[in-house]
Amino acid sequence: MRPWCSLLLALFSLPAQAPLGSWTIGPFTRPMTAPVISPDPRSTFFDPNQRATVHWEALHTFNPAAVVRNGEVMVLYRAEDDSGSMQIGMHTSRLGFAASSDGLHFRRMPQPVFFAAQDQQNAREWPGGVEDPRLVQAPDGSYVLTYTQWNRATYSIGIATSTDLVHWSKAGPAFLGAAGGKYDHLQYKSGGIVTALHGDHLEAKRIDGKYWMYWGEGAIHLATSADLVHWVPVEDAAGRPVEVLEKRAGRFDSGFPEVGPPPVWTSDGIVVIYNGKNDAVQGDHALGANAYAAGEALFDPAAPAHLLDRTSKPVLEPEQPYEKTGQYVAGTTFAEGLVRFHDRWLLYYGCADSSVAVAESAGKQWGAGKP
Repeated sequence: MRPWCSLLLALFSLPAQAPLGSWTIGPFTRPMTAPVISPDPRSTFFDPNQRATVHWEALHTFNPAAVVRNGEVMVLYRAEDDSGSMQIGMHTSRLGFAASSDGLHFRRMPQPVFFAAQDQQNAREWPGGVEDPRLVQAPDGSYVLTYTQWNRATYSIGIATSTDLVHWSKAGPAFLGAAGGKYDHLQYKSGGIVTALHGDHLEAKRIDGKYWMYWGEGAIHLATSADLVHWVPVEDAAGRPVEVLEKRAGRFDSGFPEVGPPPVWTSDGIVVIYNGKNDAVQGDHALGANAYAAGEALFDPAAPAHLLDRTSKPVLEPEQPYEKTGQYVAGTTFAEGLVRFHDRWLLYYGCADSSVAVAESAGKQWGAGKP
């Protein structure tokens, strides 16, 4: 066979690579090849439940939320102490606070700003703690936090509000009392409230007079709210939470999809960055069994349940050593925080359930559009 024939055969034998749509925020690159937030065993905190001083971020710091405030990137990150057994989910988690003027180098507060305490939510949050935050700014300038309440028996999306990101008021489970109490005992997590760009920050956006939240793992669902605090799941004709994004065999999300950072409403549609778990048997064998990678999905800007497009490949996947070693050795780039900062998108993500890193994309800049 002639050399040029062999080259053509090789080219046509390569698997098809669908290009990313023009609507995507990614793909993402790494502006630095090291975590931006790592555990610090020196940090201590007097825990109100244990009534003792604990090393609150000694083992792991990961899964961050992010917003832009006063010209800086501000991050809430999940921190695990050195209590409990050496298993995922069996330490106590609290949320730390960090700020950065360049989005890359952070100043950290010495103590957590959000934690399980002697309050009305303690039974839902102790001893597992508070996990995996997502953060949005409300139109009135306050902040709304969605997070996982974990008492090591059950879990739910909790809602909290703040005016300064440091002092918080807990409102309890997002779906408590919805549909006559139908969802009061549901186990659910991972809630991203739809936002839109307003100047230099992302802000929660109303669509058809309501706020919208994509939520869940296993499949992604929808909920609506009038006030960003009390939420009602959107149901299908059978009265079940509508499923708007499901797993796909042979892809990076073959195990299941899970909501990432707060989605962004754009003129192209609602862009949902989500985390996909790769199935060990029916997944993408190039990615690795059980690895988590980030993809993007596009929904109708006027009808948030209508899926328009979806990336066939990840926009960010585990590549660096710190993304493949740590508490979750299968590899994780678990996206939870997204901001538009200094004319670029910054995506903050958890690495192997052990540290926080950042990726960037020039991407597009969309206006807020009509409310």
